[in-house]
Amino acid sequence: MIKENEIFKIGKLIKPHGIKGEISFAFENDVFDKVDCPYLICRIDGIFVPFFVEEYRFKGKDTALLTFEDVDSDEKAQRMSGLEVYFPRKYYEGNHEEDIEYSWNFFIGFKVFDENAGELGIIEEVDEKTINTLFLIKGEEDIIVPATEDFITKIDAKKKLLYLNLPEGLI
Repeated sequence: MIKENEIFKIGKLIKPHGIKGEISFAFENDVFDKVDCPYLICRIDGIFVPFFVEEYRFKGKDTALLTFEDVDSDEKAQRMSGLEVYFPRKYYEGNHEEDIEYSWNFFIGFKVFDENAGELGIIEEVDEKTINTLFLIKGEEDIIVPATEDFITKIDAKKKLLYLNLPEGLI
């Protein structure tokens, strides 16, 4: 069984494209194109289910058209519309990390340290509903900090550690 801490969100399936099961995929991280992994994962009724990718092609800067095994009709693709798409961390970690841009959702489950305040806690959620993306960090005190590259000093993806240098007064 696939657990939530073993994956990270990379996008969402939008709608069928054509009548042979191809589906539009709006992605926020193109890791699926840069790291060799035979499947992507979708959450269906609270369960993470792998879908093997037969082929894909880019439709734009943030959109691709995917064909999954056994999804060979418009009806089957329609049932997948709206599903969130995840990528397995085990394929990502240690694979050309310097070449891949992290999506903010990748950091869910990371332990966070600040240069001045020390350990802050673990990123439980990423809030992208506001203009500024935010990390919701659970620790001794729950805190919210802006998710911005300006504050990140170091990333250790293997150990799931994120080091920040937050401005004075933010915490």
